[in-house]
Amino acid sequence: MSRRKKAERLRHFFAKFFPLSLHDVLIFLGTMLLTALLCLLLQPLSDTDEHVSMIFVLAVLVISLSTSGYLFGLLASLLGVLGVNWAFTYPYYEVNFSITGYPLTFMTMLAVGFAVSTLTSRLKEQEQARIESEKEKLRANLLRAVSHDLRTPLTSIDGAISTVLDSPAIRLDGQSRQLLHGARDDAEWLRRMVENLLSVTRFSGDPASQIHKENELLEEVFGEVAAKFKKTCPDIELVVSVPGEPLFVPMDATLIEQLLLNLLYNAAQHGEKTRRIELRAEEEAGFARISVSDDGCGFEENQRKQLFSSPAPVNGRADSSRSMGIGLMVCRSIAEAHGGSILAENRPGGGARVSFSLPLRRT
Repeated sequence: MSRRKKAERLRHFFAKFFPLSLHDVLIFLGTMLLTALLCLLLQPLSDTDEHVSMIFVLAVLVISLSTSGYLFGLLASLLGVLGVNWAFTYPYYEVNFSITGYPLTFMTMLAVGFAVSTLTSRLKEQEQARIESEKEKLRANLLRAVSHDLRTPLTSIDGAISTVLDSPAIRLDGQSRQLLHGARDDAEWLRRMVENLLSVTRFSGDPASQIHKENELLEEVFGEVAAKFKKTCPDIELVVSVPGEPLFVPMDATLIEQLLLNLLYNAAQHGEKTRRIELRAEEEAGFARISVSDDGCGFEENQRKQLFSSPAPVNGRADSSRSMGIGLMVCRSIAEAHGGSILAENRPGGGARVSFSLPLRRT
């Protein structure tokens, strides 16, 4: 590991566990000052100093709860031990740990202070994690609700336009027909986008929305995908290749169909000159290896590297209105949720290939 990476990790560690801010500094100084003043005020009223240690432990608790990270809680524990020894135990205003019983008392106080500081910091971290989880769940539920509400009108729009285009009783000139075809294509694209958004909510961390795998015959899944794709892209040749022996794969069939359709539509829309797509499956070392290959323009190198890590336009076509970035991210999420991996590459003879592997046993 390079020195720069080590330094970056060290900075990240201190920023996470020992953050420093003026707000926390003021809380620390103010609490320690008030604690010292309180102990000074109580000193003439008591014949012993036993209450001093408890007051400083309480100060450690207040500081740990009111500041971020571990820094000020641990610092309060250490300074509390030294302060009690110096100002509130005999001989006063001297640091002396040699008196009988003092070392054990102060070590106990230091241990209690550190334990309180660490415990409160961890409780705050757990509470923050719980809040973030609730926020994520709320976002997922909102996205799911909106997507469900959008799906019905989009299906109606698509059906209405198709009815107009296919009705022999309605005469349309060339421009009107072209506009309606464009509107239907846009409605279909938006419907697929909604389906992808719904899939995103399946990976929100909510146990109720996790995938459920069943053994599915891969040939049947391919048949469903091919029928849906040919309906939308009848001008592109789709070649389907499956093993001779039936291949059963544990999967959520709906999600795998969506993964394959995303890859097929991406190849058709962003390959620029794509005329032929091959959907192939083969068994390989306990995995079902599935690939989508096209004869289009292929990936640029930076697009190939970032294909499944950022929602960027792909296959050299920067069409923001038809970017399949979110669809490709969904593809990666679906493959990984099934215990597989996904790979994008350019074919030696031209075109692109995206392949992924699914375990043949339940994971």
